Amino acid sequence: MSPRDAFGIPQTVLLLGATSDIGLATVRRLVQRGARTVILGGRDPERASGLEGDVDYRHFDATDTAAHTKFFTDLFTDHPGIDVVLVAFGILHDQRGVEDEPRGAVEMAEVNYVGAASALLHASQHMELSGGGDLVLFSSVAGMRPRRSNYVYGSSKAGIDFMARGLAAALVDTDVHVMVVRPGFVHTAMTRGMKSRPFAVEPETVARAVVRGLARRDRVVYVPGVLRWVMAMIRLLPDRVVNRLEA
Repeated sequence: MSPRDAFGIPQTVLLLGATSDIGLATVRRLVQRGARTVILGGRDPERASGLEGDVDYRHFDATDTAAHTKFFTDLFTDHPGIDVVLVAFGILHDQRGVEDEPRGAVEMAEVNYVGAASALLHASQHMELSGGGDLVLFSSVAGMRPRRSNYVYGSSKAGIDFMARGLAAALVDTDVHVMVVRPGFVHTAMTRGMKSRPFAVEPETVARAVVRGLARRDRVVYVPGVLRWVMAMIRLLPDRVVNRLEA
């Protein structure tokens, strides 16, 4: 079973994406609920601020997949009781920009899909061996329907969303629970300067939804919840109608 305390409260949390606004908001909420040890993995994890208590900073580069085996082996050796892993890293480049310079599209694919897929698989293997836990992927509703304004970013999220749900099916008979979180527009450093969208939320709103989803053992969480039904309808619309909505 997952190494929680007698009341089922997670004790050790790993955040991959140490400076992610959504990831940090989720970690803070888990700490408020009783988590004692936080591990921050990122290219510059010490930049994360505002966390108190037992914090372990680890260098993690999503694109350096050759180093992931050692990273996770060392990590789970030092912290054999990690019971929540948050995969929260990602990048978002301007759509027009990546059409002019495709290298940006490749970078999004390398980070948002390849790096995240490597992290999910490595983490799930170690969690299964160490007794289970919760593995959370921060996806996006952008991956549910191609749109002119962000189809490259959306494709990277669609791929990793698909992969995480497949991993959840593969682990259904184990003590590793995989949860996919699909927010809409979130006001973060990554979206600063972008035009807000309907149903936009703050990182704290996503964090509350994640904690609720973990308690309920949800497989997929939409934030806000109404997006589950909005996206179900949008996916049924013809392309010409969706394109007109963006005009």
